Amino acid sequence: MRILFLGDVVGRTGRESVAQALPGLRQTLGLDLVVVNAENASHGFGLAPDMAEALFAAGADVLTLGNHAWDRKEIIPYLADHPHLLRPLNFPPGTPGGGSVVVSLADGRRALVLQAMGRLYMDPLDCPFRTTAELLGKYRLGTSVTAVVADFHAEATSEKMAYAHSFDGQVSFVVGTHTHCPSADGQILPGGTAFQSDAGMCGDYDSVIGMVKEPAAIRFWRKMPGERLAPAEGPATLCGVFVETDDATGLARRIAPLRQGGRLAPAMPAA
Repeated sequence: MRILFLGDVVGRTGRESVAQALPGLRQTLGLDLVVVNAENASHGFGLAPDMAEALFAAGADVLTLGNHAWDRKEIIPYLADHPHLLRPLNFPPGTPGGGSVVVSLADGRRALVLQAMGRLYMDPLDCPFRTTAELLGKYRLGTSVTAVVADFHAEATSEKMAYAHSFDGQVSFVVGTHTHCPSADGQILPGGTAFQSDAGMCGDYDSVIGMVKEPAAIRFWRKMPGERLAPAEGPATLCGVFVETDDATGLARRIAPLRQGGRLAPAMPAA
């Protein structure tokens, strides 16, 4: 299975970069599954339903959220009717929406996509390790599902690495989100799981993690609230990770970064 994960979409420029590039990438790379983290798509904070619809229309099969899941209140009823939009599965029981979905491809293959959120320097949620283990206990990689993709939305690289090693061999691909900076540690772990600490963001990198740099920087100088942060709207870099898996085992064959447009050095997986 050929899988593309696109990192946190930030603001208008991020949304437009995804909308423009994704249809061509699906064809060029022969993609079977596209997952996009969209928790910052709406002016940098949360996701509005119309913006979710636009990302689905561009070619995303699954959208994931994160710690900004509830910033746009109108997304709450939308979650109930759209199972391909995920919030972290380790939110407490009774939280609207779901943390995982099984995507059925046209050829009959099935992929489990899940999102969990870390707890180090983040909100105090249920244990992401335990809740992920409980979910994975219901599926068998390479048998009941052809692939498993886990978006681990977390701040600390140590927690992301611990999560990936904990489920090495049980999932096809663990990708970190939240920090908005693409990491250079893409690898296949000993048990066959592809891993990268952070996919980066789809947004303007002449910024502070996607936000206009001057008001963001002044907060560090003064250590007090300033004007509301707003997304930078210069040319966006599309950042993500490509993984190809073995349909027989569900384990990864290769992993490669994707960076297109904007300011960062380009990288394109071989077709």
